[in-house]
Amino acid sequence: MTNIDSATDVTRLFEKGAHFAQAKSRRHASMKSFILGKKGRIEFFDLVKTEEHLAKAKQVMSALAKDGKTVLVVGGKSEIADVVREMATNISQPYVSTRWLGGTISNFSEIKKRIDRWNEIREGRASGELARQHTKLELVFLSREEDRLTTRLDGIVGLTKRPDAMLVIDPRHERHAVKEARDSGIPVIALMNSDCNLADAEYPIVMNDASRDA
Repeated sequence: MTNIDSATDVTRLFEKGAHFAQAKSRRHASMKSFILGKKGRIEFFDLVKTEEHLAKAKQVMSALAKDGKTVLVVGGKSEIADVVREMATNISQPYVSTRWLGGTISNFSEIKKRIDRWNEIREGRASGELARQHTKLELVFLSREEDRLTTRLDGIVGLTKRPDAMLVIDPRHERHAVKEARDSGIPVIALMNSDCNLADAEYPIVMNDASRDA
């Protein structure tokens, strides 16, 4: 990346409010070197450093895409959930934009059974097989089961195996997802604010993680 490109990225990050950190009182000790200054109680990130880490994360994502790897995108905070869904859908990757379902990685064989059950109901409904084999009352119960599975499985219904990497927005908020990934040796790319632990991601991108624009 050229110096001009880097300067352009830093400007874009600034314009989108990526430089806003948390209050100093909430800052994790690992984040000290990323803080450039403060105004009142709010601190500001050094976006030059943010851009450097962002460039590394882009290279990693590019390599994963080139190799056809699966990246699970995780971001369940209400302010960015729809952005996560849209982004992950656009790049044809699985996502979690609601509450993390425990065991998604650590007990994937059990999660896979639920995914298979969801597909079974959906396919049976589409083919008309459910209507031929079940009573109206049974169909009501099946419909409710499908709704529950749809809510819980969110955007992971296409997962056939554990993901190769995880892209997380706010690892502090998604600590259960991050723990499962790290315990399983799955690399984590994370957008994280100053209240997060830098060690929670192999590829951290330190920035405002609550801004939709950023």
